Amino acid sequence: MVEIDESSGFCFGVTTAIQKAEEELEKSGTLYCLGDIVHNSDEVERLRQKGLVTITHEQMADLHDVKVLLRAHGEPPSTYELAKRNNIEIIDATCPVVLRLQQRIKAAYDQPSHPQIVIYGKIGHAEVNGLVGQTAGDAIVVENDSQLDKIDFNKDIALYSQTTKSLEGFQGMISAIGQRKAANANFKSFDTICRQVASRVEHLKKFAQSHATILFVAGAKSSNGRILYGHCKDVNPSTYLVSNAEEIDPEWVKGSESIGICGATSTPRWLMEKVRERVGEIVNSE
Repeated sequence: MVEIDESSGFCFGVTTAIQKAEEELEKSGTLYCLGDIVHNSDEVERLRQKGLVTITHEQMADLHDVKVLLRAHGEPPSTYELAKRNNIEIIDATCPVVLRLQQRIKAAYDQPSHPQIVIYGKIGHAEVNGLVGQTAGDAIVVENDSQLDKIDFNKDIALYSQTTKSLEGFQGMISAIGQRKAANANFKSFDTICRQVASRVEHLKKFAQSHATILFVAGAKSSNGRILYGHCKDVNPSTYLVSNAEEIDPEWVKGSESIGICGATSTPRWLMEKVRERVGEIVNSE
């Protein structure tokens, strides 16, 4: 038996971004996108063939009078300012969850006596860069306990999370900061993790436990993919990470009584279907 997990694949934000890109490409045939539209090279290539041109911030600075898509991760205010200067029309596909978080952080930072803004997230990640941009670059980004020395524990602290981080990791960060803060320092934490992403963890654990072998499909750049893959691997050691069907080792699936296929929030459904087709070929050739 081979089963694709029905809840795996694109989250709402990514689905919307790709829909906006395809709508514009159908009209004009060409569209610029600031950064990979999704952390999946196969999907990026599919859209490239339709006319989507992926650019960097440096390349955007040289563009004028064009349309540029902002992906679900969001962007700092400086990107919008650049677009205005260069007469670039923004097609904004920032995820609503990310947008609300940006607004919350900006509102907190704009307070006259604002606390230290601390973001639990991956340093350099596009979403995190957008969040830090709301604070004129002042926010402190921490990935783990070893980076907590960046914080002044004698001053007030407001902790937020990148939307795709794990709830367990965020709770650990709350505990660690709470233990180290000075008695007179005010510490508030705000759970800003996307529930559509967070709720997948328990579901995927059950899915992984229900099959003898798991093929987890995710792009090499997907941090969400690595996290979810890790949860599957924890409950089912026979879990294998692949970015596409070509990476499947036939030995993984030969003789397996049931095979489950699942993926990250950046994994397109068509890619999981390709993996299922390849598994079928391997199994049928035995």
